[in-house]
Amino acid sequence: MSDQPSSHLPIETNQQIFRELVQKALGYAKGLGASDAVAELSESRGLSVSVRNQDIETVEQTRDRSLDVTVFAGQQRGSASTSDFSDQALRETVDAAWHIARYTAADPAAGLPEAEYLASDFIDLQLHHPWDIDTEAAAAIALQAERAARDLSPLVSNTDGASVGTFEGHFVLGNSRGFLGGYPYSRHTVSVAPIAGRGANMQRDYWYSSHRDPRRLADPREVGRYAAQRTLARLSARRIKTGRFPVLFEAPLAVGLLGSLVQAASGGALYRKASFLLDSLGQQVMADHLTVVENPYVPEAMGSSSFDDEGVRTQARNVVASGVLQGYFLSSYTARKLGMTTTGNAGGSHNLRLVSRLTRPGDDLEAMLKKMGTGFLVTELIGQGVNYVTGDYSRGAFGYWVQNGEIQHAVQEVTIAGNLADMLRQIVAVGSDAITRGSKTTGSVLIEQMAIAGQ
Repeated sequence: MSDQPSSHLPIETNQQIFRELVQKALGYAKGLGASDAVAELSESRGLSVSVRNQDIETVEQTRDRSLDVTVFAGQQRGSASTSDFSDQALRETVDAAWHIARYTAADPAAGLPEAEYLASDFIDLQLHHPWDIDTEAAAAIALQAERAARDLSPLVSNTDGASVGTFEGHFVLGNSRGFLGGYPYSRHTVSVAPIAGRGANMQRDYWYSSHRDPRRLADPREVGRYAAQRTLARLSARRIKTGRFPVLFEAPLAVGLLGSLVQAASGGALYRKASFLLDSLGQQVMADHLTVVENPYVPEAMGSSSFDDEGVRTQARNVVASGVLQGYFLSSYTARKLGMTTTGNAGGSHNLRLVSRLTRPGDDLEAMLKKMGTGFLVTELIGQGVNYVTGDYSRGAFGYWVQNGEIQHAVQEVTIAGNLADMLRQIVAVGSDAITRGSKTTGSVLIEQMAIAGQ
């Protein structure tokens, strides 16, 4: 059998070929005189089909492959990549990385993770669930979703389309300190974006379902109907007066607050002194009823892995416990810059969940609205107005004005503002309406008060 991977071979077969090629690249790097080396081979394929007004609009098929090599000459390093996996290309790529390494400046923080931190136990986290679907079948599902959205009400006048996407791939990562690991993975999505109203009074919203296992995707008709319901609810939109009010972040947006925590607690921001959480370990950074759990070992979850992007073993931990920051998100490089040790987070966080000890099973969105009483329910954020150095937060927003726990009307053309440090400490409740977006999970989040700029 050829030692070249093929898209026609089972992934398990290509995984073995990848392992051999990674070891070959590492051996060649060491033969050149490299003090250390790391190599990663990956390949992926995907299909995306979108429809609009019951016609197929786009069909995209992707196939990608890459060999990435980093070679160290002490604390000098060089990197090179190729999509050609032949022996000649492999040697030329390693040669190029070695040539670059010898002419770069030394970086005291550069280098592979220490061997003691590398993963050696690999758990089957069930991350690969291929979907045997062709263009016609994918289009049929997308058409179902769009049709369900259009059929909900004659006020749904158009759509921005519906789409179905399927993606799978695999990789092998190895380094000269003994690490060799990899796995196949997949993710699949159904989405739809209806448009309601006419003329000057038009609104758009969307909804989607995503999972590694296609059997666990939501029914496309339910995705379409719910997207249409969200869109229709926006037709009553108007502005509100400026003031300070309680703000309830709908669960899909509350996930973004976890993302802001990760950004501010990441090694890159910390060693550059570009974070409002600088020197915050052991300090109260959130309300004392909150805990943020990181668990890399959730089967089928998007953020699951036995090791990070450097081969360092991951760990289950409380990033925040009772509001107190327990740990940062560090790679080997950023840890050395900070005089600390890696946390196994090269590449990001692993399945974060925001938990409140005050949350009760019945704390759904309706119950959270009653907790808020009078205030602003946010369902869409616009723009990127977050300053992670100071924590200042200012975003355009769309949502719903709530009085006495009941939604009164939709709200548009307003800005919400605050400071992330204050916002995290002023979270008064987390709903039981938990939703997962990417590698983060939370229910709706109620913040005691924020500034709202309206009219």
